[in-house]
Amino acid sequence: MKALLLAAGLGTRLRPLTERVPKCLVPVGGRPLLQIWLERLADAGCGPFLINAHYLAEQVEAFVSRSAWPERITLTHESVLLGTAGTVRANLDFFDGEDGLLVHADNYCLADIDAFIRAHRSRPADCLMTMMTFRTETPSSCGIVTLDTRGVVTAFDEKPAEPKDNLANGAIYLLSAAFLDWLRSDAGDVTDFSTEVLPRLLGRIYTYETSELLIDIGTPQSYARANALHGE
Repeated sequence: MKALLLAAGLGTRLRPLTERVPKCLVPVGGRPLLQIWLERLADAGCGPFLINAHYLAEQVEAFVSRSAWPERITLTHESVLLGTAGTVRANLDFFDGEDGLLVHADNYCLADIDAFIRAHRSRPADCLMTMMTFRTETPSSCGIVTLDTRGVVTAFDEKPAEPKDNLANGAIYLLSAAFLDWLRSDAGDVTDFSTEVLPRLLGRIYTYETSELLIDIGTPQSYARANALHGE
Protein backbone atom coordinates (compact mmCIF):
# COMPACT_ATOMS: atom_id res chain seq x y z
CA MET A 1 0.00 0.00 0.00
CA LYS A 2 1.64 3.23 -1.15
CA ALA A 3 1.40 6.23 1.17
CA LEU A 4 1.53 9.98 0.58
CA LEU A 5 2.53 11.84 3.72
CA LEU A 6 1.66 15.53 3.84
CA ALA A 7 4.55 17.24 5.61
CA ALA A 8 4.77 20.73 4.11
CA GLY A 9 2.81 22.75 6.67
CA LEU A 10 4.16 25.90 8.29
CA GLY A 11 3.06 25.00 11.82
CA THR A 12 2.37 28.62 12.69
CA ARG A 13 0.28 27.76 15.77
CA LEU A 14 3.22 25.87 17.26
CA ARG A 15 5.62 28.79 17.19
CA PRO A 16 8.20 29.37 18.58
CA LEU A 17 8.83 25.59 18.43
CA THR A 18 8.42 25.56 14.64
CA GLU A 19 10.54 28.63 13.97
CA ARG A 20 13.56 26.34 13.61
CA VAL A 21 12.02 22.89 13.13
CA PRO A 22 9.33 21.92 10.58
CA LYS A 23 6.13 20.70 12.16
CA CYS A 24 6.52 17.19 10.76
CA LEU A 25 9.82 16.81 12.64
CA VAL A 26 8.81 18.02 16.10
CA PRO A 27 9.59 15.21 18.56
CA VAL A 28 7.04 13.21 20.50
CA GLY A 29 8.62 10.91 23.05
CA GLY A 30 11.99 11.83 21.62
CA ARG A 31 11.20 10.81 18.02
CA PRO A 32 10.13 13.08 15.14
CA LEU A 33 6.49 12.74 14.10
CA LEU A 34 7.55 11.76 10.60
CA GLN A 35 9.74 8.96 11.95
CA ILE A 36 6.86 7.63 14.06
CA TRP A 37 4.62 7.58 10.99
CA LEU A 38 7.17 5.85 8.77
CA GLU A 39 7.92 3.21 11.40
CA ARG A 40 4.25 2.41 11.94
CA LEU A 41 3.44 2.34 8.23
CA ALA A 42 6.46 0.19 7.41
CA ASP A 43 5.52 -2.22 10.19
CA ALA A 44 2.08 -2.53 8.56
CA GLY A 45 3.70 -3.42 5.26
CA CYS A 46 3.03 -0.07 3.62
CA GLY A 47 5.30 1.65 1.13
CA PRO A 48 6.84 3.09 -0.91
CA PHE A 49 6.33 6.60 0.45
CA LEU A 50 5.97 10.05 -1.08
CA ILE A 51 6.57 13.05 1.19
CA ASN A 52 5.92 16.65 0.22
CA ALA A 53 8.11 19.37 1.68
CA HIS A 54 8.03 23.16 1.70
CA TYR A 55 8.86 24.91 4.98
CA LEU A 56 12.42 24.19 6.13
CA ALA A 57 12.55 21.56 3.40
CA GLU A 58 16.29 21.03 3.79
CA GLN A 59 15.67 19.57 7.26
CA VAL A 60 13.11 17.13 5.85
CA GLU A 61 15.58 16.14 3.13
CA ALA A 62 18.30 15.55 5.72
CA PHE A 63 15.94 13.47 7.83
CA VAL A 64 15.02 11.28 4.86
CA SER A 65 18.65 10.76 3.83
CA ARG A 66 19.61 9.39 7.24
CA SER A 67 16.38 7.45 7.83
CA ALA A 68 16.04 3.68 7.61
CA TRP A 69 14.08 3.93 4.34
CA PRO A 70 15.81 6.40 1.98
CA GLU A 71 15.41 4.08 -1.00
CA ARG A 72 11.66 3.78 -0.35
CA ILE A 73 10.99 7.52 0.04
CA THR A 74 10.49 10.07 -2.72
CA LEU A 75 10.51 13.74 -1.77
CA THR A 76 8.57 16.32 -3.73
CA HIS A 77 9.34 19.98 -3.05
CA GLU A 78 6.52 22.50 -3.29
CA SER A 79 7.94 25.96 -3.84
CA VAL A 80 4.37 27.18 -3.45
CA LEU A 81 2.00 25.20 -1.23
CA LEU A 82 -0.52 23.30 -3.34
CA GLY A 83 -3.02 22.52 -0.59
CA THR A 84 -3.96 19.09 0.70
CA ALA A 85 -6.03 18.10 -2.33
CA GLY A 86 -3.71 19.96 -4.71
CA THR A 87 -0.78 17.83 -3.58
CA VAL A 88 -2.72 14.63 -4.25
CA ARG A 89 -3.77 15.92 -7.69
CA ALA A 90 -0.17 16.81 -8.55
CA ASN A 91 1.05 13.32 -7.62
CA LEU A 92 -1.66 11.02 -8.92
CA ASP A 93 0.87 9.05 -10.96
CA PHE A 94 2.61 8.00 -7.73
CA PHE A 95 -0.31 5.69 -6.91
CA ASP A 96 -0.07 3.98 -10.31
CA GLY A 97 -3.78 3.20 -10.44
CA GLU A 98 -3.83 1.47 -7.03
CA ASP A 99 -5.47 2.26 -3.71
CA GLY A 100 -3.27 4.33 -1.40
CA LEU A 101 -2.97 6.07 1.94
CA LEU A 102 -3.12 9.83 2.47
CA VAL A 103 -1.70 10.89 5.84
CA HIS A 104 -1.41 14.25 7.54
CA ALA A 105 2.02 13.62 9.04
CA ASP A 106 1.58 16.28 11.74
CA ASN A 107 -0.86 14.00 13.59
CA TYR A 108 0.31 11.76 16.41
CA CYS A 109 -1.51 8.52 15.76
CA LEU A 110 -1.27 5.06 17.33
CA ALA A 111 -4.16 3.55 15.36
CA ASP A 112 -4.03 -0.02 14.05
CA ILE A 113 -3.07 0.52 10.40
CA ASP A 114 -3.74 -3.12 9.49
CA ALA A 115 -7.29 -2.89 10.85
CA PHE A 116 -7.82 0.37 8.96
CA ILE A 117 -6.78 -1.29 5.70
CA ARG A 118 -9.06 -4.27 6.38
CA ALA A 119 -11.99 -1.92 6.99
CA HIS A 120 -11.29 -0.14 3.71
CA ARG A 121 -11.26 -3.41 1.81
CA SER A 122 -14.66 -4.34 3.24
CA ARG A 123 -16.26 -0.92 2.62
CA PRO A 124 -19.63 -0.61 0.85
CA ALA A 125 -19.23 -0.93 -2.92
CA ASP A 126 -20.38 2.63 -3.59
CA CYS A 127 -17.79 4.24 -1.29
CA LEU A 128 -14.72 5.77 -2.93
CA MET A 129 -12.62 6.20 0.19
CA THR A 130 -12.33 5.39 3.88
CA MET A 131 -11.77 8.06 6.54
CA MET A 132 -10.23 7.36 9.92
CA THR A 133 -12.29 8.88 12.72
CA PHE A 134 -11.79 9.29 16.46
CA ARG A 135 -13.53 10.69 19.52
CA THR A 136 -12.21 14.15 20.31
CA GLU A 137 -12.24 16.14 23.53
CA THR A 138 -12.29 19.39 21.53
CA PRO A 139 -14.96 18.99 18.81
CA SER A 140 -15.11 22.69 18.00
CA SER A 141 -11.53 22.47 16.72
CA CYS A 142 -12.14 19.45 14.45
CA GLY A 143 -14.18 18.36 11.46
CA ILE A 144 -17.18 16.56 12.94
CA VAL A 145 -18.84 13.79 10.94
CA THR A 146 -22.35 12.32 10.95
CA LEU A 147 -22.79 8.71 9.85
CA ASP A 148 -25.57 6.47 8.62
CA THR A 149 -26.14 2.95 9.94
CA ARG A 150 -23.47 1.59 7.57
CA GLY A 151 -20.76 3.90 8.91
CA VAL A 152 -20.90 6.13 5.82
CA VAL A 153 -20.50 9.90 6.14
CA THR A 154 -23.76 11.80 5.55
CA ALA A 155 -22.66 15.20 6.89
CA PHE A 156 -19.42 16.98 7.64
CA ASP A 157 -19.11 20.11 9.77
CA GLU A 158 -15.67 21.75 9.87
CA LYS A 159 -14.89 23.24 13.30
CA PRO A 160 -18.51 23.79 14.38
CA ALA A 161 -19.22 26.53 16.90
CA GLU A 162 -21.85 24.33 18.55
CA PRO A 163 -20.89 20.70 17.84
CA LYS A 164 -23.62 18.07 18.19
CA ASP A 165 -21.21 15.14 18.51
CA ASN A 166 -17.52 14.44 19.06
CA LEU A 167 -16.81 11.95 16.25
CA ALA A 168 -14.06 13.69 14.32
CA ASN A 169 -12.25 13.33 11.03
CA GLY A 170 -8.73 12.09 11.76
CA ALA A 171 -7.37 13.46 8.45
CA ILE A 172 -6.07 10.00 7.54
CA TYR A 173 -7.62 8.44 4.45
CA LEU A 174 -7.50 5.34 2.33
CA LEU A 175 -8.16 6.38 -1.26
CA SER A 176 -9.51 3.88 -3.76
CA ALA A 177 -8.29 3.74 -7.34
CA ALA A 178 -11.81 4.86 -8.32
CA PHE A 179 -11.43 7.94 -6.12
CA LEU A 180 -8.12 8.79 -7.75
CA ASP A 181 -9.80 8.50 -11.17
CA TRP A 182 -12.55 10.84 -9.95
CA LEU A 183 -9.98 13.33 -8.69
CA ARG A 184 -8.19 13.24 -12.02
CA SER A 185 -11.26 13.52 -14.25
CA ASP A 186 -14.18 15.09 -12.40
CA ALA A 187 -13.01 17.03 -9.35
CA GLY A 188 -11.76 20.14 -11.13
CA ASP A 189 -9.05 22.35 -9.66
CA VAL A 190 -9.69 21.53 -6.01
CA THR A 191 -6.94 22.42 -3.56
CA ASP A 192 -8.33 21.63 -0.09
CA PHE A 193 -9.42 18.16 0.97
CA SER A 194 -11.70 19.11 3.87
CA THR A 195 -13.59 21.98 2.31
CA GLU A 196 -13.66 21.03 -1.38
CA VAL A 197 -13.39 17.24 -1.66
CA LEU A 198 -15.22 15.77 1.34
CA PRO A 199 -18.45 17.80 0.93
CA ARG A 200 -18.77 16.57 -2.66
CA LEU A 201 -18.53 12.92 -1.65
CA LEU A 202 -21.10 12.71 1.14
CA GLY A 203 -22.68 9.28 1.04
CA ARG A 204 -19.55 7.80 -0.55
CA ILE A 205 -17.05 7.99 2.33
CA TYR A 206 -16.78 4.96 4.59
CA THR A 207 -15.31 5.33 8.09
CA TYR A 208 -13.12 3.43 10.50
CA GLU A 209 -13.17 4.63 14.11
CA THR A 210 -9.99 4.10 16.07
CA SER A 211 -10.05 3.80 19.84
CA GLU A 212 -6.30 4.35 19.98
CA LEU A 213 -4.61 7.69 20.56
CA LEU A 214 -4.93 10.23 17.75
CA ILE A 215 -3.95 13.85 18.39
CA ASP A 216 -3.68 16.72 15.93
CA ILE A 217 -0.40 18.39 16.90
CA GLY A 218 -1.76 21.83 16.12
CA THR A 219 -1.24 23.82 19.30
CA PRO A 220 1.27 23.93 22.17
CA GLN A 221 -1.44 22.38 24.37
CA SER A 222 -2.04 19.39 22.08
CA TYR A 223 1.70 18.94 21.60
CA ALA A 224 2.22 18.86 25.36
CA ARG A 225 -0.63 16.34 25.70
CA ALA A 226 0.90 14.05 23.07
CA ASN A 227 4.21 14.03 24.90
CA ALA A 228 2.51 13.48 28.25
CA LEU A 229 0.54 10.51 26.90
CA HIS A 230 3.36 9.01 24.84
CA GLY A 231 3.93 5.39 25.72
CA GLU A 232 0.75 4.96 27.74
